[in-house]
Amino acid sequence: MNILYFAPGACSFVPHVALELVKAATGEDFEPRLVKLHKGEQKAPEYLRINPNGQVPVLVADGKPLTQIVAICDYLDRRYPQAGLLPADPWARAEALSQLAWMNNTAHPNFTHVFRPSDFTDDEGAQSAIKRFAVQKFRPILERIQEWTKKAAPFWLGAKPSFHDADAFTLLRWGGFAGIDPKSLPTYHSYVTERVMTHPAVAAALARERVQLDTFKG
Repeated sequence: MNILYFAPGACSFVPHVALELVKAATGEDFEPRLVKLHKGEQKAPEYLRINPNGQVPVLVADGKPLTQIVAICDYLDRRYPQAGLLPADPWARAEALSQLAWMNNTAHPNFTHVFRPSDFTDDEGAQSAIKRFAVQKFRPILERIQEWTKKAAPFWLGAKPSFHDADAFTLLRWGGFAGIDPKSLPTYHSYVTERVMTHPAVAAALARERVQLDTFKG
């Protein structure tokens, strides 16, 4: 049985949803293991043994730990082709992985500057400047995702949700923490609330993580 180490509201939501989709397609269950980031459990010696980066997610498959979102997603797609997590056509699959990589190597690191500016400097004045600048950059990122969601039919890759839909939910939710009202991105907001969040696999992961979309405080 696969084991997923996750934290509520973190990027681990992406493989969390994927494993629910795998379960629906194959009947194979998984074991979710909660990591409390606010308590520093990701820095505990026993956790660092499976992920020296001290991050979530970690997927343990056949007793072997795998880290990094794109690698985990690629593995799950190849291991469970019947779940249809990525397109079968080589070019379409490569394009989908390109989008997913951008979400994780551009959108996600940008938000880290909003949420944890202390990771980049111990100067409090500089931290404020880093956060302010990152917030300004985060909205165009969400606007780019909104353009992609306009093509969702009904989901990002077609008939059912996949990694991209879960990542799109996560990034829109993070936008609220950056002071961006999700309703100010109407196409993106309706796609997430009316399609993504209502799908049974996504709803199951949301219920387990106990997170809501709207984190915006106007």
